[in-house]
Amino acid sequence: MRLIPRLLLSLLALMPLALSAAPTGPALQEGRDYERIADPGPLQPLAGKIEVAEVFGYTCPHCAHFEPQLQAWVAKLPKDVRFTPVPAAFGGPWDTWAQGYYAADQLGVAKRSHAAVFKALHEDRSLPMQNVSPEELATFYTQYGVTEAAFIAAFKSDAVQAKVKAAREFAQRTRTPGTPALIINGQYLVKGTSADDQLRIASALIAQARGDAAGSSKGR
Repeated sequence: MRLIPRLLLSLLALMPLALSAAPTGPALQEGRDYERIADPGPLQPLAGKIEVAEVFGYTCPHCAHFEPQLQAWVAKLPKDVRFTPVPAAFGGPWDTWAQGYYAADQLGVAKRSHAAVFKALHEDRSLPMQNVSPEELATFYTQYGVTEAAFIAAFKSDAVQAKVKAAREFAQRTRTPGTPALIINGQYLVKGTSADDQLRIASALIAQARGDAAGSSKGR
């Protein structure tokens, strides 16, 4: 008799994973809903996770509009999914913003400040859209308890430069066409006609990646 409640508890615990593995909507079609990346590979080692990378740009208005909806979706992702923001390092001013993001990340304030950077650019206009300087970014991040000197040091550090280089190479290898872009496991580039459509496709590709991983483990 005790087996039934235990079985029910186990099934209930698995419900979020099962739901995420079976998203609603029409079946995906390659070419229409996603592109298969010719030279696949995640940004970071998967370590048993499914990677969702978002290539974004702080000055991109579409990214700013997408951000609240994206974060609401990310908050509901199951534990086997790792969400990774990837600043677009397309050269020139893009690289400055990418360095700024990774400097903030190195100092432990990127998550707290991420949405605020979009707001400062697109709503408050308290950060310049063009040709932002490291000093202007340093002043912005002081509100998160970071000193200007610490930010500048992180901004110029070899570690941050290496992350910007990796972000650039990732975008080039996955042939990211613009921002925002969602990439699943370094294998699938999400297409879609709207933010809702992108997230629906991403959810389905997460389930597909999970199925691929399960199939590989069974084949061993």
